Amino acid sequence: MKKIKALISIIMGSDSDLPIMQETAQILEKFAVGYELEIISAHRTPHKIAEFAATARARGIKVIVTGAGGAAHLAGVTAAFTTLPVIGVPIKAKTLEGFDSLCSIVQMPPGVPVATVGINGAKNAGLLALQILAVSDEELTKKLEKYKEQIADEVKNKNEKLAKIGYQKYLKDLQK
Repeated sequence: MKKIKALISIIMGSDSDLPIMQETAQILEKFAVGYELEIISAHRTPHKIAEFAATARARGIKVIVTGAGGAAHLAGVTAAFTTLPVIGVPIKAKTLEGFDSLCSIVQMPPGVPVATVGINGAKNAGLLALQILAVSDEELTKKLEKYKEQIADEVKNKNEKLAKIGYQKYLKDLQK
């Protein structure tokens, strides 16, 4: 199988973030967009993240998606070393239900922007990265338009099922 050139970097602060961050990889795979995936800690490997972010453009990367819990400095540190778009995914941790991560990522100082999705919003981060790429890629734009039509159809079908069988049976079906 031919390897697709990586256009998006997915990085996470710990392997414990992988169960969430796999959703970014999965949506990129669905759209056949190449990515690289690494574990890089802003706190434990600061020199590595500095080099990684500073060289991303030269590697052909167009967008960086970061996932981190707790203090969640990975997105901001990454953004400090690159001019590429950085998207932060706050990961729900045990202590504050991800609110600490959300605040760490969304409260960036002027001059160091980071786009931020919701807590555990790795799929949306992948979709946002795809939309950024689609600004200059008509084929990807068409794929995203088709995807949006598909998810709209899913909602329409669910609504029709609800109307047909009623909420009680619908809820029972959801629990199966």
